[in-house]
This record gives sequence, structure tokens and C-alpha cells, in this order.
Amino acid sequence: MIVSASYRTDIPAFYGPWFRARLAAGRCQVANPYGGAPATVSLHPGDVAGFVFWTRNAGAFLEDLAEVRRRGWPFVLQMTVTGYPRGLDASTIAADQAIAQFKEISRRFGSAVPVWRYDPILVSSLTGGAWHEQNFARIAGELRGSTDEAVVSFTQFYAKTKANLAKAAAEHGFTWRDPDAAEKRALLQRLAAIAAKNGMVLTLCTQPDLAGNGIDAARCIDGQRLSRIANSEIAAREKGNRPGCLCAESRDIGAYDSCVQGCAYCYAVRSPAAALQRRRRHDPAGEMLIPPAEAAIKDRG
Repeated sequence: MIVSASYRTDIPAFYGPWFRARLAAGRCQVANPYGGAPATVSLHPGDVAGFVFWTRNAGAFLEDLAEVRRRGWPFVLQMTVTGYPRGLDASTIAADQAIAQFKEISRRFGSAVPVWRYDPILVSSLTGGAWHEQNFARIAGELRGSTDEAVVSFTQFYAKTKANLAKAAAEHGFTWRDPDAAEKRALLQRLAAIAAKNGMVLTLCTQPDLAGNGIDAARCIDGQRLSRIANSEIAAREKGNRPGCLCAESRDIGAYDSCVQGCAYCYAVRSPAAALQRRRRHDPAGEMLIPPAEAAIKDRG
């Protein structure tokens, strides 16, 4: 089994002590985001084939990665580096700091481990098409030799995304739009050319209508990459999370509405206030990342 930690939240940035405790315990509990009873996920060495970590700030997690390596597990780090203005990314670390972390991870663990995520691409009055090209080129140049893949996608405008963007736009004075497919494809081709010049393949995360013309779908939970890192075959059947997703089957151990970085376009957070409220319930020694509200009340009582 591949364990994902986590596309629902940023465990390396905010919940490293919890991950260490769960690794030592050999298990964790995961809430069902659609209701129902929580599930127990084994973190026993015999049950875990490898890990995929997702983060925007791995600085405090480097020794945890080293521990995962010492225990013999292969892992991939999906690291987002976008360098967006503060009106869009309220409290992420600066791009140069993230780039330095990325390079250090590549140096310590190998260039197959970190995968650069430049996503989601938000087209706005702060971040137009030309801005994205220049920004992407700068970051790609900095990361040259540290990775072989750049994963992109365009913002998905869910109701909660629109609400959060509207609030941020009113506060910071910007507008945004959802470009048509032709404009998106043209920008993708330009970014793919920049990626290729820097030794990377550009892949597209779960937007099959935009793929083609040399741009393949991403496999963010990638059994083949883990196998290459492990130098042994990791059996993992394809089981995407939504139409067009080519990810391998995995178990995610995170929780929605628990990342407090305040990205205005985030699909995993209803609102920054909701994330802050839920994070207050977090217990680093608990079996579940964010316990249900009623359990937290009971524990305090």
C-alpha cells in the first residue's frame, strides 16, 4: 500500500510531530470525509510500500524524511513552488526559501524524489499569462538538475474556491478569470517548452481535456517513480480519485480544512477561519490528525 501524506493538507509543514508519533505507533486513524466511521491505516513496515508527501514548506520535515529513508521506505515529495503574490498566498514561505529547500531535498535524497508542482495556475490581474511564463521560467531555471518533472493544472473553481477568491480579491484589489481551453492549451505549450529547456517533463494533473500535443497526464501517486527510487518493483494498480486521474491506489492520512497557509484558490479548505478552528483541535499525540468536534469536547471535559 502507498500512503499519501497528504493531498488534503500540508502534513510536512504543520503536522510533522503527529506523523512521527504515528510512524512510531505503526498506525493512524483517518476520518471519512464523506461521513461514516473512521478507518485505521496501518503504518507498519510490512504494510507500507512507500510514501508520497505533499507540501509547500518541508523545512521542519527534513529529519522525518531521513527517518523514512532509514526505515527503508521509498518516498516522493510533491512540492509546490509558485511564487505567487501575497494577495493569493497569504502565508506561504517565499519562493526563494522553497527553492532552497527543494534543492536540499534533491541533494540529500536524489533528484527523483522531489517533484515540482506549479499548480494550480490562476490567471488573474496579478498573474496573467506573461507573468506565469516569466515566473515559471525563473523557478524552472533555479530547479534545473534538481527534478525531472513539473506538474501543472489550472484552478478548479468550486463554490468554496470562488468564495475564498472573492474575499481575497475584495481585500487585495485584484480580479481573476477562467480562460477558455484554447488559451490554456497555448500557455501549457509555452510552459512545456520552458520545462524541456530545463531538463523537465511538463505533466498535467487531472485535466484530460487539456492534455495532448506532447503534454501527458500526471501520475502524482506514481508507482513507477517509487519503484525507480526503491530500485525494486512496487506493485500499484491505477485507481484515480476523479475522472482523468492516473494515480496509483493509495491511502491518504490527512484531513480537509486543516491547512492554515491561506491560499485563496485552495480546493481543500472551505475558509481560512475554518482551517484555523479545526487545527485547534489537533493533538500531536492523537491517533487522528483532526478529531471530530464532539471527541475534542469530550477530551477537554
